[in-house]
Amino acid sequence: MPDKWFFVQTSRITIITGHYGSGKTEFAVSLATLLAKETTEKISLVDLDIVNPYFRSRERRRTLEESGVDVYGSAYAYEVTAEMPALGADIRAPLEDRTRRVIVDAGGNGAGALVLNQFTKYFLKGDSSALAVVNANRPDTSSVDGALEHIAAIELATGLTVDGVVNNCHMLRETTAGDIAKGHELCEAICSATGKTLLCDCYPAGIVDPGDLRGLSANLMPMGLHMRPTWLDK
Repeated sequence: MPDKWFFVQTSRITIITGHYGSGKTEFAVSLATLLAKETTEKISLVDLDIVNPYFRSRERRRTLEESGVDVYGSAYAYEVTAEMPALGADIRAPLEDRTRRVIVDAGGNGAGALVLNQFTKYFLKGDSSALAVVNANRPDTSSVDGALEHIAAIELATGLTVDGVVNNCHMLRETTAGDIAKGHELCEAICSATGKTLLCDCYPAGIVDPGDLRGLSANLMPMGLHMRPTWLDK
């Protein structure tokens, strides 16, 4: 179990962005379930990723709700309709409830993040923060320039400032400690160039031993494989 860093360093509303394949949705789901387990706060996950038809956090509604996380997003509450780009009318409820911690799973690039614009009145400074999940093993974010271009596109499309960077350099079940160290180096360079904060280094729980990452980071985030269909491993 990680330190309590995420209780302090994530805001009441935490907006999760990231390029396709970054593990953005996996991070959002893992963060929400960890918060629900380790705090007494009410936790909600708001799924605003309506552009990409793959790996939507609302597909794990049952798992999240069993963990104590309320899920908002699609107007349709059934997994078979999860790909439909229709937002529910109740989506503003958790954003307006100041007693609730909210994780927002946003779109995967500048175009996908545009949906955030209709909710900007809720994203107040001091009450919300935006994170960029970076996977150094993805071609578009494998270099500092590529990652900076992606982050700039998100900021331009939404008017938000990405406050923190999350290292999620992975190869699914083939992830090694070396992958995570590689991602850490890239994310440190991104933060050095922008003044942003490296929030944490993610590792797949049960695949990489966090002991092998000792000295890499004070903030290690265990990740599940909630979004990976089990049939892919057969």
